[in-house]
Parts: sequence; structure tokens; C-alpha cells
Amino acid sequence: MRPELSALRRGLGDPAPHGRLTLCRTGIGPRRARSAAALRPAGTGPVAVAGIAGGLAPDLATGDVVVASVVRADPLAPDAPAGELRMPDADLLAAALRRRGLRVHVGPVVSTDRLVDGAARDRLAATGALAADLESAWLLAGCAGRPTACVRVVADTAAGPLYRPATLRRVRAALRVLPVVAAALTEWAAAAGSVHRLLLASPRSFCAGVERAIAVVEQALRRHGPPVYVRKQIVHNARVVADLRAQGAVFVDELDEVPDGALTVFSAHGVAPAVRKEAADRRLPVIDATCPLVTKVHAEARRFAGRGDTVLLIGHPGHEETEGTLGEAPDRIRLVPDPATAETVQVDDPERVSYLVQTTLAVDEAAGILDTLRRRFPALAGPGSDDICYATTNRQRAITAVAAHADLVLVIGSANSSNSRRLVEVAERAGARAHLVDDVSGIDLRWLAGAATVGITAGASAPPGLVDEVVAALTALGAKEVSEHTAAVEDVVFTLPKEVRQP
Repeated sequence: MRPELSALRRGLGDPAPHGRLTLCRTGIGPRRARSAAALRPAGTGPVAVAGIAGGLAPDLATGDVVVASVVRADPLAPDAPAGELRMPDADLLAAALRRRGLRVHVGPVVSTDRLVDGAARDRLAATGALAADLESAWLLAGCAGRPTACVRVVADTAAGPLYRPATLRRVRAALRVLPVVAAALTEWAAAAGSVHRLLLASPRSFCAGVERAIAVVEQALRRHGPPVYVRKQIVHNARVVADLRAQGAVFVDELDEVPDGALTVFSAHGVAPAVRKEAADRRLPVIDATCPLVTKVHAEARRFAGRGDTVLLIGHPGHEETEGTLGEAPDRIRLVPDPATAETVQVDDPERVSYLVQTTLAVDEAAGILDTLRRRFPALAGPGSDDICYATTNRQRAITAVAAHADLVLVIGSANSSNSRRLVEVAERAGARAHLVDDVSGIDLRWLAGAATVGITAGASAPPGLVDEVVAALTALGAKEVSEHTAAVEDVVFTLPKEVRQP
């Protein structure tokens, strides 16, 4: 409609930014949409459809925005295009809209040949579609293989009949949102086609310790049924925690939140002896999912402290792993988080001093601190093998090599994941722009503009599926080449605790 065109033009300005957007008014309905699609420029350039629509889902309100993850036609509509068009990058555009304060939903949009109300609206809603329009499926027919977007602002809703005076007021309210939609589409258009190559770092995602910890909770749920209580997050990843919570895991901060007699799992990051004693005093049945490499550090802490050393623990304050290690001998262990502390930390006897390292630190970060400690304490003793785990080291080496060839590096992992944050820092030290994102929705389209090569990795606690989602989104946005840099091949497997081993 002409009002939709005018509203979008207000959001774009004249001329449109970046020279990437050309506005075209198609008119209402499938016939006009088919005619407009025939005039669509050939090639692989991005195509976006924007306008207003009718809400089908009950939770949609006037002014809400629906970004289509799938566009399909009502099969009952005459000459309906076959199949459906998927848009794996929908979350990228949705994030840009949310940053502008809009209420955004991502899901299917269905196109019909007429306005729907009553039973027809209910029939389409039953298919899982969030919104219905009259043009998108026809306008986007034949666009597979090029960047596409479909954004619709909800006018009329499922809460009442379509044909009522209030509908005109709702249409005007929806039109007022379209200028904001246009501004987000500008970012999308600038990013579409900018990324040509995706360079994946390998190894990436889950390590053996994380796989073991997740398996402990899953096996406990299968054997004992929900709820299974987990002290702290089993691993530091929001998607993993959400998936396990959906299966019946209950995550608590401390043991006093666990009911008497309830099965309890200790997380992969380990716990202090005081926590184990509390569980024993309450006679809680416990399964220990501590990573064996963290268990090694705890054993070293006990050994060094037991022989009278002051133990210097290189690690980050507040992290669950360091808290657990400090708890092994709180009167003998000093935390050394940075070079400045390494210059000033005091020990009881410079001839009886040893060090340990948090397993998820950056290798070069720990090495710098350790150099200072060795200079100050020539008698400094250390563990027989490196404390920084193989998975942390391998992922850092891989992303260092990738970052040297990337305009932008995306590290997939949660903000509380130490090893994921270290990957960002390592990539930045290698000269790349780098960002930590939980998933696709955390990617800012503005980062992608001008980034021809994007490096991708994931922290050791991030599921591989999250990488697949990011690759699919960037490929849908126009990336043509996906290659992989392998720094190491991992074949480590840790045995499950006896409590959950298969008989």
C-alpha cells in the first residue's frame, strides 16, 4: 500500500543509505505481487519484504513485529507457490529491531489470497504461523539462494474480529512502526553480501570434560527421574542449562536450596572440601561431575600445601574453579589474577613456594604472570604437567591462526564462560575484531558490514549446534565459502562416574 511505502521511506531517508535499498510498491494481493516479482532485479542481491500484517498468534499485539523464519503460502490459495522459503538469518534482523526497542517475534509468516478472519484465521494459526499477509510468498518466490528478509508489523490481532472500526486505528499504529523497521533493514542490507568467507577454527565447542558433565546429568535424569539438583551451572553455557532444565534438572547456587535426600550433582568446575562436607553432613546422595583435569589441580593444591608450600594460584577471582581450588587450603593458597598482583604477592618462605593455574586461562596470559613469579621466586615449583587443559590450549591455537586471516571473529559462548572470554582476548591480540555471542541473536549486523572473512569458533562449553546455526545464518546472508582450519585433532574421552555408568 502507498501508506506502507511512505512510512518505510521516512525511515530510510532520501536517498536510501549505502545505495543498497531500492523501494518498490507492489500493491495489494497475489496478482499484483506476482507482477512485481517479475520485475525484480536478477542476480543474487538481497530482497526484503516489509509492511503490515494480521496477527494469528494470541500473544501478538498491535505494533509487534514479526520477522519471518519461514514464508509459505496458504495451500488453499489459488496459484500458491509450492514449498516454503526459509530464512536462517531471521534472528540477526530480529536483534537489530529489538535494539530499537520494538517487541519482536521470529516465526512463520503465511500468505493468503484474501483477508482472513474467524475460522480462516484459526485454521492458519493452527499451522504455527504467527502472522498472515497477502503478498510475501508470491513476492519472494524464486528467491532461494539470495539473501531474503520478510518483516511484518502486526495491525489487527487475533483478539477480536477484523471488520470493526478499531481496525483502522490499529493499521495507523502499525504504520508508525515501519520507519523503525526500515532503519533496521538498512543494517541488514549493508551486511547482506558483505561476508564472502567463513573460516571455522577447529577444535571448537564441547571438550571431553563438558561432554562428561552433561552426560552425568542426563544419565541421572534417565535413571532416577526428575528432579535432579545441580549445584551451580553444570557448565557455563545458557543453552546447555536451558536444555537440561527442560529435562528436569534444577540448578541451585548452594546446597541449602536442595531438599533433604534429593540427588545432587556437583558441576564440572569442582567444589571446595567444605561443600563436600556439607553434602555429607546432610547425607545428600551426590554424583561428582568435576572435570578430571580440575580434579588434578585440586590434588596438586593439596600436595603442595601439605608439604608446607605457599601455593600461588594463577586464576580469575570469583570463578567457580578458583573458588573450589582455594578451598582446598585457604590458609596456604594465594590468588594471583594479574601481573600487578604477581609483582606484589607475599609468601611465607621464598624457598617453599609453588604455583597452579586455572585450567581455562589464556596460555599467553598465564605465561606472562608466571614469568614474573619465577623472576621473584627462583625456587618456584610447579605441577608435573600443564594445568591449562588441552582443550583450552587447542582452541586458543586454532583461533590465533584463524584471526590472522579474518576481518571479524565471532566466539560462541556465554558471558560467564572463562574459556570463551579468553578466546575473544586471544583473537584480539592476534589483530582481529572479536565479539562473544551466546548464539545467532547476539550478532550485531553492523559488525558484518565490510567483514569479507569471518572467523568462527566456540568455547569448550558451547554446543556444536550453535556453530551450525551461526554458519547457516551467515550463509543465508550471502557467505559463499566455508572452510576450516584445524590446529589439532582431539580424541580424549573421560569415563563417567560409577553412579551413572551403563551396567
